[in-house]
Amino acid sequence: MARQKGLSFYRRKKKISSAVLKEIFSWIFGIVVAIFIGVVMVFFLGMTTSVVGDSMEPTLYSGQEILIDRFGYVISSPKSGDVVVFLPNGNEKAHYYVKRVVAVPGDTVLIEKGDLYVNGVQSQWINERILDAGIAENTLTMGKGEYFCVGDNINNSEDSRSANIGPVKDEDIIGRVWLAKTCDEAGMGLVD
Repeated sequence: MARQKGLSFYRRKKKISSAVLKEIFSWIFGIVVAIFIGVVMVFFLGMTTSVVGDSMEPTLYSGQEILIDRFGYVISSPKSGDVVVFLPNGNEKAHYYVKRVVAVPGDTVLIEKGDLYVNGVQSQWINERILDAGIAENTLTMGKGEYFCVGDNINNSEDSRSANIGPVKDEDIIGRVWLAKTCDEAGMGLVD
């Protein structure tokens, strides 16, 4: 029997090859794994909280959400200039304090005539006259695992100058502020 020529409404169904399916599933699997790893890293290595008060203005504002890097200080120590989150004297019932490290273990701190001196050199982190020297009116030397932390808005900050807080100990530091939600809610920005 000969094949008929002419119109035919029969179309062959196209089959999706197994190679294409394999490629699609590998992409989906990769995306799911990446999302899972991201969530696990934020959950176990990071943490979010909000800034309380105006002591870190203009760097951070009250109510601003921040992402804390909890893992970084496991492998290194805070450095001068880092913005850290800590519980004052380890008090777990207190809110998290967010302050800038200005002196590290072995450094000396003195506030004299409204200026902050670290190791005899005026600190680059404070740009205004300090009205209350607190416990730093006399020279303090940071011991092992101690950090002197102050707010960027130093005259509106309860910080290491206060006798009830004092130098912050290693074990009381939760982590370093890594990202902060910008005030216009447009996204996150790195904290310097």
